Amino acid sequence: MSGEAPLPSTVGVILAGGLARRMGGGDKPLRTLGGKTILDHVIARVAPQCAALTLNANGDPARFAPWGLPVEPDSVEGFVGPLAGVLAGMDWAARTRPDCRWLLSVAADCPFLPEDLVERLHAAREAEDADVAVAASDGQSHPVIALWRVSLREDLRRALLEENMRKIDRWTARYKTATVEWPVAPLDPFFNANAPEDIALAAKLLGG
Repeated sequence: MSGEAPLPSTVGVILAGGLARRMGGGDKPLRTLGGKTILDHVIARVAPQCAALTLNANGDPARFAPWGLPVEPDSVEGFVGPLAGVLAGMDWAARTRPDCRWLLSVAADCPFLPEDLVERLHAAREAEDADVAVAASDGQSHPVIALWRVSLREDLRRALLEENMRKIDRWTARYKTATVEWPVAPLDPFFNANAPEDIALAAKLLGG
């Protein structure tokens, strides 16, 4: 990006607050892939693109101590879905990095995230004057992998607490949203390891 304006300062939240039912419970990002945890792969992809990172996870935060990231539990109780994790990330950003007006959210089970994720999402939302920019591949959007205006956090809190909002795309439909498509060759950068068989496939992809 030589000669171009620098990207707006952006912080990131890695969403690991789910129940991992298809994986048989436990923490999906702590499963091993290619000699490292899936979380290691996610951090390696995302950390260089963000000014700071937090991990959204529920339960005892000590299990994530080796990574040295702040751990933010869901802002709404009851495992209500990824929007609660996005809100937790927004609250953390507003509290600790008020200079950063943008939050990147990514799933903790996506080991192949693109290295130009923040750059392309910012370019799209700026071109379309959007409040949200969402990643997509193979014609399918991935609403948990997105760039958000931190200033939307009180709107999101109201939607969660007063409207029982749960689906991300229902909430983002209220705002100008840009969608950015990534190619799926040689592999889908948003491949997620939801089940044990996905771990085996991811290992093959990593090896290839």
